[in-house]
Amino acid sequence: MAITAKWRQHIEAWQRSGLSQAEYCAAQQLNLRTFTARLSDYRKLPKLDSTALIPVQIKPAAAEAIVFTHAQGHRLELPASMPASWLAELLRCLA
Repeated sequence: MAITAKWRQHIEAWQRSGLSQAEYCAAQQLNLRTFTARLSDYRKLPKLDSTALIPVQIKPAAAEAIVFTHAQGHRLELPASMPASWLAELLRCLA
């Protein structure tokens, strides 16, 4: 079963709480068996390394575009008229 945002929030809150599963479920009025099943699904999800960097190569392009090329061949081409503030926000989100 796919983990919904609601269950992800509950699982992450439980992990921070220091409570047992039963204590957390009682406090949040959750069914313990359902919580345990969603936790099992959550633990099967691929782990994401939040500190991993994405290798990107920036090459000068024609004056009309800003081109980002990923090592695996993905390409993002933006107009050269793109506001610097928007580009900075994009790069911040990718970091």
